[in-house]
Amino acid sequence: MSSSKSSALLAELRANFVPQGPFNVTPYFVEKARGAMVYDVDGRELIDFAGGIGVMNVGHSHPKVVAAIKDQAEKFTHTCFHIVMYEPYLKLAQKLCTLTPGSFPKMALFANSGAEAVENAVKISRHYTKRQAVICFENGFHGRTYMAMTLTSKVKPYKFGFGPFMSDVYRMPCAYCYRCPFGLTYPACDVACADYLKDFFISHVAAESTAALIVEPVMGEGGFITPPLEYFPKLIKICRDNGIVFVADEIQSGVGRTGKMFAMEHWGVEPDLLLTAKSMAAGMPLSAVVGRAEMMNAPQVGGLGGTYGGNPVCCSAALAVFEIFEEEKLLEKAQVLGKKLRQRFEAMQKRLEIIGDVRGVGPMLALELVKDRVTKEPAADVAKALVKFCYEKGLVILSCGNYSNVIRTLMPLVITDEQLERGLAIMEEGLTTLSK
Repeated sequence: MSSSKSSALLAELRANFVPQGPFNVTPYFVEKARGAMVYDVDGRELIDFAGGIGVMNVGHSHPKVVAAIKDQAEKFTHTCFHIVMYEPYLKLAQKLCTLTPGSFPKMALFANSGAEAVENAVKISRHYTKRQAVICFENGFHGRTYMAMTLTSKVKPYKFGFGPFMSDVYRMPCAYCYRCPFGLTYPACDVACADYLKDFFISHVAAESTAALIVEPVMGEGGFITPPLEYFPKLIKICRDNGIVFVADEIQSGVGRTGKMFAMEHWGVEPDLLLTAKSMAAGMPLSAVVGRAEMMNAPQVGGLGGTYGGNPVCCSAALAVFEIFEEEKLLEKAQVLGKKLRQRFEAMQKRLEIIGDVRGVGPMLALELVKDRVTKEPAADVAKALVKFCYEKGLVILSCGNYSNVIRTLMPLVITDEQLERGLAIMEEGLTTLSK
């Protein structure tokens, strides 16, 4: 397609045939993508700090992933695992049971999306415990299907107008140290937000009625909120003492995003069930529930599954992803990347008053923008303007957070030093310009 006319034609098609519901961060239409770079139909070059919302940890169109997809597609693309089984599903299940935290026997189930993994985790937890209630957290995001949307915290745009929601879901405050819901300060607080779960059983839902507690190690859409090191060990002990399934939603934080294969490793915690998706298959639609064998095996034959879950092409792509992590030492690269980002962001914070908080783990980092560091009034307008400033300069970034005032980094872990520096320079220029 010719240059400017091509994007204009595509914009017309978008307006005429796709509903407004699916939001678009940029006005661009991609033609190809490689590594940490995206190229649009008009020839525009974009440095990608969004990674398809944390999906492209191994980079766009990695040759090994492309080859695995082609090879599997030439053999067969679908039989339905329920009808005729196949090796990629089994090999990937074995791989995940090895890689996920926990020394106990594990099993893995595959689905199509993060939200579907969440739905299955709730089903498994309820069946295993014979209880109904599920506890989730403020600022959490777990997807857009009905149970997942019920568990999601933010109302607009995710939940507004879509009620009524699912029953027996209870939400408690999260460990948001920058805006502590209890008005305390870490570490003097002794992580009271975790101990609050015991009071929660008194005032909101009985422990004896609670099947599962679901939480993101680093909250994605909620603003990259990152709890203190004592937080998850305290929570999981309370869950274990009360027979509650501890579910770690690692859909965004998993597969190397934080410098560990799974973020819960930073807290030394072994979740009963762990959910992963996004970067696991480098853009192919695949998610997984991995957990204790006795829990995973609790539902009856036929109680779990779906037509496309664990598609062979997707499983083959995921197997290639884990080979790339080993061969290219991507976890080590992620740790180096995380140190570079934190050093740069903290230097920006010292110079720019608009940056109220720098937080996250490894290269899963975020900047919370505020109008005033004392009042911490959210600077959502600046965050929105920064996203626009950046994409107009050739950098794709994402905002998030309940106040939409947090800028997050989800660039591919294979990004080059030159691409990283160019992207950070654009970010810093934008923040400097917009904070004047």
